[in-house]
Amino acid sequence: MATTQTLTPVMERQRRANMRRNAFYLALIVVGLLAPFVAYPVFLMKVLTFALFACAFNLLLGYAGLLSFGHAAFLATGGYVTGYLLSSYPGLTPELGILIGTGAAVLLGVAFGALAIRRQGIYFAMVTLALAQLMFFFYIQAPFTGGEDGLHGVPRGHLFGFISLRSNLAMYYFVFAIFLIGFAIVQRAVHSPFGQVLKAIRENEPRAVSLGYNVDAYKLLAFVISAGLAGLAGSTKTIVFQLASLTDAHWHMSGEVILMTLLGGVGTLFGPVVGAGLVVSLQHMLAQSPLGNWVNVILGLIFVICVLSFRSGIVGEITKMYRKNFK
Repeated sequence: MATTQTLTPVMERQRRANMRRNAFYLALIVVGLLAPFVAYPVFLMKVLTFALFACAFNLLLGYAGLLSFGHAAFLATGGYVTGYLLSSYPGLTPELGILIGTGAAVLLGVAFGALAIRRQGIYFAMVTLALAQLMFFFYIQAPFTGGEDGLHGVPRGHLFGFISLRSNLAMYYFVFAIFLIGFAIVQRAVHSPFGQVLKAIRENEPRAVSLGYNVDAYKLLAFVISAGLAGLAGSTKTIVFQLASLTDAHWHMSGEVILMTLLGGVGTLFGPVVGAGLVVSLQHMLAQSPLGNWVNVILGLIFVICVLSFRSGIVGEITKMYRKNFK
């Protein structure tokens, strides 16, 4: 009887927390559905694609504790494969192009992950950077990528063969649906037993090994999921802008996604979304101002200030304040 009385308040608090979380998710979905009537849809689509890219990276860094300096390779792979297929095969629908591009990123993730997870810490990061640079030079030379010119005029096509994506509004809702699917995959992975094992590996890998977990297998799976979601973001981005270029494969892109994740809050679900929105918004505003040539410098200064002031990132600090004052 005592046990039941002890557990009931705990279960009630958990139920209320779940209700608040579900209400929060529902409110965000409503905001997302109404957003293109308030802001420019193409800008919103750029935010969503980079938010998905940052969420993919955060799954690896924030929950598995693996810092990758080469995630741009997966973004570019998804974009190039999707762009080439849609440009070369007019009958191919965009959803199939995205699926194939994502699959290519998954295969590349398996190859990269099998090599990289043999190392830890900075050595892991350097291996991923080296492999990504190999892909960068491959995309410069490969005939199907257009080299330094990239792929231009990638057709958006018709979703499922009959829904035209030429309209920015229709394209936005397609991108929003893809983002929700990707975010749901990350959310489910984080809150599953698989996610709990990843956290255990991040906190104390030797102890996870002593408990009998195949640590390398868990890290490889996390790496592959992250690579696949990054490829999904790249494939979607190519269709949105009808362009695939070397910018997506450059190491600067890997640095940007690290910046987005750390600014928003590494190890938090919404941190990468907030960080991506902040970075993309700043880039957009600064590019149209007299300070356009100083975009990277200003972003670097903001990054330093935020890291010194908000060590857990924006969302991380807000979460800490909420737990301290309201729980």
